[in-house]
Amino acid sequence: MRILIKGGRLLDPGNIDCDGELYIVDGKIARVLTGGAGREELAIDLEIDAAGCLVTPGLIDIHVHLREPGQEYKETIETGIRAAAAGGFTAVCSMPNTAPVNDNSQITRYIVDTASRLESVRVYPIGAISIGLAGEQLAEFGEMQAAGAVGVSDDGRPVADSQLMRRALEYASAFGLRVISHCEDVELGHGVMNEGAYATRMGLSGIPNAAESVMVMRDIALCELTGAPVHIAHVSTRQSVEAIRAAKLKGLPVTAETAPHYFTLTDEAIGSYDTHAKMNPPLRSETDRQAIRDGLSDGTIDAIATDHAPHNVLEKAVEFDRAANGIIGLETSLSLGLRLVSSGTLSIGQLVEKMAKNPARIIGKRCGLSEGEPADITVIDPDRTWCYRA
Repeated sequence: MRILIKGGRLLDPGNIDCDGELYIVDGKIARVLTGGAGREELAIDLEIDAAGCLVTPGLIDIHVHLREPGQEYKETIETGIRAAAAGGFTAVCSMPNTAPVNDNSQITRYIVDTASRLESVRVYPIGAISIGLAGEQLAEFGEMQAAGAVGVSDDGRPVADSQLMRRALEYASAFGLRVISHCEDVELGHGVMNEGAYATRMGLSGIPNAAESVMVMRDIALCELTGAPVHIAHVSTRQSVEAIRAAKLKGLPVTAETAPHYFTLTDEAIGSYDTHAKMNPPLRSETDRQAIRDGLSDGTIDAIATDHAPHNVLEKAVEFDRAANGIIGLETSLSLGLRLVSSGTLSIGQLVEKMAKNPARIIGKRCGLSEGEPADITVIDPDRTWCYRA
């Protein structure tokens, strides 16, 4: 198949930013055309008119929960990547808290094979740090990497044992894998929403900022001890942003992500016990929301990832303290990111870095609008309006 994407603004930060055309042959970028030269000699099977649009490297979400295997009543790999494609993503990283847990090469290979048969969005599995997410014994990182894993995480559960986390960092670095840390001190985090005025008024138990930030600080210390890179997942607090900023100033190999709900919403969104706004980490205060936006703006936070976490309605249509944690986000992430651009928090180039270039770098994948690169491309109409329906 020979495809020409014409009429758009080619935007690949650090590489190209101009009006131009992309000529794609059999899934790879064959030509990058600027100024209209050379187009007349091309054989074209399909033309895509990108007039008024941005043509960027394919967006990558490095933190999603596809639920398969074992929890297909919530989501499947197929429905998950359909949502990802609808949201403009060309690749996602699936977290390991499936049933059974993705802690071995057989489950990793199942996820890769299932996604590849669908011939749509690429799925890069994240393997478990510990067997069964139990936090007791390291999984076989090398075998999972050979099967297609691009990182390891016990996401959904923290690695409480500091010695195990140290060994995970050392072991993962030997295979070139990034450890993705779910930072939570569960002894501090027994609540159901952010600790603050709203929790007090609603009579709900609160989760203090320290439940996240103390573990962020621990993992930064272990990163400094081992020299191995660590990636901090779903950053939600001001103190975490400050700790990550300080670590980067020291030159430590620390990267971080946040999710759209943390720079868009606060704990006020829970309103009258709306379980759709229940997640972990919880929605925080306005001070924290502003700190997240500042961290995105100054480069402290490297990536925007959705933490897309679908549930069955029966797990949300219950009392607030009994409801499952999680919010979906694949179809709304780009739109909310563009709000950061319209508000002046980010430039459009910075947004592409945080939703495409940096995620690719973190998981060790190629991403760009250069000749010879895979044609993983997102076409964005920044002026399009649409209605999101459940």
